[in-house]
Amino acid sequence: MPLPQQKRKMLGEMLIAEGLLSREQLERALSEQKLHGGRIGTIFRGMGFVTEEDIIKVLGKQMGIQPVVLSSIIIDPDVVKIIPETMARRHQVIPVFKKDRVLTLAMVDPLNVFAIDDLRRATGMEIQPVVSSETEVMKAIDRFYSATSTMEEAAKEADIQGYGVMPEEQVIDLQRIGDDTPMIKLVNTMIAQAVREGASDIHIEPDAEVLRIRYRVDGMLREVMTPPRNLQAGVVSRIKIMADLDIAEKRVPQDGRIQMKVGDKDVDIRLSTLPTIFGEKLVMRLLDKGTVLLGLEEMGFSADTLKKFEKMIRRPYGLLLVTGPTGSGKTTTLYAALNRISSIEKNVITIEDPVEYQLKYINQVQVNPKVGITFANGLRSILRQDPNVIMVGEIRDTETVSIAIQAALTGHLVFSTLHTNDAAGAVARLLDMGAEPFLVASSLVGIMAQRLVRKVCAHCKSPFTPPADLVKSLDLEKLLNGRKEIHLVKGAGCPQCRNTGYAGRVGIYELLPIDEAVRSLIVAKASSSAIRNQAVQSGFIGLRLHGLAAALKGITTLEEVLRVTQEVEA
Repeated sequence: MPLPQQKRKMLGEMLIAEGLLSREQLERALSEQKLHGGRIGTIFRGMGFVTEEDIIKVLGKQMGIQPVVLSSIIIDPDVVKIIPETMARRHQVIPVFKKDRVLTLAMVDPLNVFAIDDLRRATGMEIQPVVSSETEVMKAIDRFYSATSTMEEAAKEADIQGYGVMPEEQVIDLQRIGDDTPMIKLVNTMIAQAVREGASDIHIEPDAEVLRIRYRVDGMLREVMTPPRNLQAGVVSRIKIMADLDIAEKRVPQDGRIQMKVGDKDVDIRLSTLPTIFGEKLVMRLLDKGTVLLGLEEMGFSADTLKKFEKMIRRPYGLLLVTGPTGSGKTTTLYAALNRISSIEKNVITIEDPVEYQLKYINQVQVNPKVGITFANGLRSILRQDPNVIMVGEIRDTETVSIAIQAALTGHLVFSTLHTNDAAGAVARLLDMGAEPFLVASSLVGIMAQRLVRKVCAHCKSPFTPPADLVKSLDLEKLLNGRKEIHLVKGAGCPQCRNTGYAGRVGIYELLPIDEAVRSLIVAKASSSAIRNQAVQSGFIGLRLHGLAAALKGITTLEEVLRVTQEVEA
């Protein structure tokens, strides 16, 4: 039903009536709209006259249009399908619920009677508008119009071309199908959707019958779609063309890089190819250059661990290591630490592979073995640049560890990462790489091990009481802090979390300060267990206990904690 005539009052006039906009500002905004077009509400916000919240509040008060917070609503995916994605994006709307023949739509601009008329004709239903912020509506569109529908459309369009499995020698044909519009659309859609969903990697895997496409989101792989196998040659060729790789070479692995813009995001893609019995498997690592870095307080540290870590990163010199397996968030932790201590008074230099985030006041160097820039050579050059703080992306060999230790002993604060299971194991790893025990003991200030656990979805989480035998086996009573009952949470699964029960990740940590007792053990080449036992006597709390504490706070689940800490001591 169209808005009644009395409700077609201009948004600007309503904002003026509420004292949120001046007549002069309205005239300026209308002039801007006349010159460049666009929605008047967007122009008001872009010129800094009002906020999204101001507009929503005014529409609710003067028009009786109900405001909704989409993040607090569970939306039925079947209702979303009533509006095609192209129309939802064009009019900035998302279906919320349906009752009989009335469809309630969350709209950025509920005064747009032309959009309402268009949507009524397309659905054959009466439209009941509610108002929500543009940020929330666009997030909901990205979430609900998932990869499956849009990618399947692109795959069907490409499949109509009837590509067969191409012989290796037909390079011209490979080039042609890689440059075909349907193939370009399919690959672009695949990447764009992965970026929207926050995927860290895209896996493209040939099978006997299909081409399997999977996204890694929150550390877990999830199958997105399985287009026909005959699209393999076109998809692989298109991606290799984008990365400037040899499309005819299928027998050896290749590595490449793609830089592209997805919406308003600059995305750096690292491509790796691997020959398999069914053809080339591709993995694309997605690095969003515009990702906002988390502060240390938002990363999951306990108050005590954060206090100790802050003290370490403000030391004038020494070596601080962060350990954990690949994908455990080590580099993100070091970036947050550098962000905390960087200033115009300090010369901070990093050498990384790859440079994942661009940081203010920090000089970042990209490893490039082709021109001789390795971690070791780059670190030598950095030491001639009068640095205060150095970050080495990873200590991989004897030469790098030797230079890093010497730098730490000669007045520099050095951050780096290692691949070990726990904090105490990092000492043995350094000694295995040829470092002298007394130099390790003298240079180390602290070692932190970490993992990432998935957070329980806020929309579908519910409390439950764990069985008594599980409580006893995990020794949860000592974490209760005086509470008598143990209540945990789990996610039931909903559209917001794609029925996984989880949304987002947070870190769990163990921090090993290097005190005199630990130094003595390092010099004596004591075992990792001996170092850990000594640390426990000084109040050290391990990864699993930190994770169980997070589960008791309702942040994650026991299953997640046990999954990521199964190889460490409790």
